Amino acid sequence: MFGLTTTHTFHLYSKPTDMRKGFNGLCGVIQNHLSRSPTNGSVYIFINKTRDKVKLLHWSGSSFMLYYKRLESGTFEIPYYDAEVESISLSYSQLVLLIDGISITNINKRKRYKSLAKNA
Repeated sequence: MFGLTTTHTFHLYSKPTDMRKGFNGLCGVIQNHLSRSPTNGSVYIFINKTRDKVKLLHWSGSSFMLYYKRLESGTFEIPYYDAEVESISLSYSQLVLLIDGISITNINKRKRYKSLAKNA
């Protein structure tokens, strides 16, 4: 079950990650390289050097959830980023496109109607 929604924040770790890392190893990357708490509710995305494996680590309030996807052919396309940054923030839509193998580099998001009325 994929329990992630638009209410979550997503951070793609910009460096290649050893996919042998489990819960504790990925938590160490989050704490030591990103200087963040792995239990803050964000979803952290890790991709290996050959870009054919991806792991998502998420604290669900009482436990960690680890999602893992391995491609039999092809690679995941990651967005362009400055080499100096440690992580890239992604939207839920970008995450879904990345996981489904759709290019997210040249996508233009069209304007949508937003109500200016405040909910009472």
